[in-house]
Amino acid sequence: MTDTTPGPAPYKIGFTLKAASGFDAEWLTPTVYGHDADETAQRGADLLAAMKSKGLIDLTAKAAEYTRSQYKGSAGNPGGGSAPKRFSGGKVERSDAPPKTAGDDCPHGRSLVSKANWTALFCDGPDGEKCEPLWKQKDGSFKK
Repeated sequence: MTDTTPGPAPYKIGFTLKAASGFDAEWLTPTVYGHDADETAQRGADLLAAMKSKGLIDLTAKAAEYTRSQYKGSAGNPGGGSAPKRFSGGKVERSDAPPKTAGDDCPHGRSLVSKANWTALFCDGPDGEKCEPLWKQKDGSFKK
């Protein structure tokens, strides 16, 4: 397809081709532009077909596999990568997130702090707006 329209192409299609459902899977994110919807759609179809026929998708998977095989990790993290993530309420939840406490109405989120003889959940809000800390009880629960 030959473009004879002057000026920038205002239409854009971005694709996300993800190799697997995990966060560690490789992604291809090609983008095409066009001067109208039909041109942009045709360019998108042409690009995806070319990526497949030229072996770009397979090559990306092989390159990602090779890169992972070369990673040696660090002393504390020999396997590499990060802890698996979960989605809850439209947000990513860290696996190392502080424990949820029944009745805690802190809107800012909390950070777990442990010292030699105490553990508490402290408010992550800005100074002057911090909620009261929750202290770990002998039964393992947290209370003000």
